[in-house]
Amino acid sequence: MKTLYGIQYLRGFAALAVVLFHAADRTDDHFLIGAAGVDVFFVISGFIMWTMSERRPMKPVRFLLDRVKRIAPSYWIVTAIMVAGALVGMFPNMKLTVDHTLGSLFFIPVRSPNNGFIWPVLVQGWTLDFEMFFYVIFAATLLLPRRLQLVSMASIFLAFVIAGYILHPQSPLFLTFTRPIILEFVAGAILGRLWLSGKTPGAGLGLVLVVAALSGFAAIQLFGLAFNELTCGPLAVALVFGMVSLERSGKLMNIPLLTYLGNSSYSIYLWHTLAISVVTKLVASTQMPSDVATFICVIAGTLLGICAYEAVEKPLRNLLGNVSWQRSRPSPA
Repeated sequence: MKTLYGIQYLRGFAALAVVLFHAADRTDDHFLIGAAGVDVFFVISGFIMWTMSERRPMKPVRFLLDRVKRIAPSYWIVTAIMVAGALVGMFPNMKLTVDHTLGSLFFIPVRSPNNGFIWPVLVQGWTLDFEMFFYVIFAATLLLPRRLQLVSMASIFLAFVIAGYILHPQSPLFLTFTRPIILEFVAGAILGRLWLSGKTPGAGLGLVLVVAALSGFAAIQLFGLAFNELTCGPLAVALVFGMVSLERSGKLMNIPLLTYLGNSSYSIYLWHTLAISVVTKLVASTQMPSDVATFICVIAGTLLGICAYEAVEKPLRNLLGNVSWQRSRPSPA
């Protein structure tokens, strides 16, 4: 699958938005809308999985194993660092329990012993629970004829959301996977289908969608409007659809720096809070203005993520890329 620069740019900016959200939160600033980067990530995930499976069909087990290879190793490393840090007293406010730690490692939603929220040890890892849930459902639909996959996946996700509204589940597992936010993956898959069939608007309407989405996000931040998947989800869909429409029209050029930022976005997302924690501790005793502290946190978090991309994610990907999940067959005589 060729590189879609618009998708890469969105991945990079979504990661930076999340970094800014966490940096501002730790320095007593407020950038709530930065958390909407997650909504953009979910729509992109649905888009990529659908287009990838169309162009490179694979069996469900192979699909899941490939996704685990891509997502889990870096996440496990950062989680291990968090656990080790808590054990030696680097994070004095962090409480560890066996069930919470195991749930964190295996993408099972468990309430945190620190505050009761359904968060893993690495807080931003909560989104990976949703990603893995999506991958499991998506893999199951690969058993069906292609014409039935999208409608089946949409029906399953919608059934989960409806069940959540009717049953009001309290267990972390069902409370998590009945949230309307899971429909963002479906929306992304629908966009992927439209993209593959060439049913995207022209550059003019694409630009309108991008501007409208960004204006909507800005309005939520500036006017304190409702912030949830019901408001941010449609804006994320419009943003991604607008970008791929611009891509289709050939109006997007390759900007190497932004493309690289997109490539390293996963590592930036995973690692940035470690740098932010260190910086906030260092500036706590100073009189540094909060906006300056936020800026330093964003730079430190982004740079740590980029370093992790080069030193951890890329070597792991290359190493695991040489591992075959299938038993090799003897060469013909």
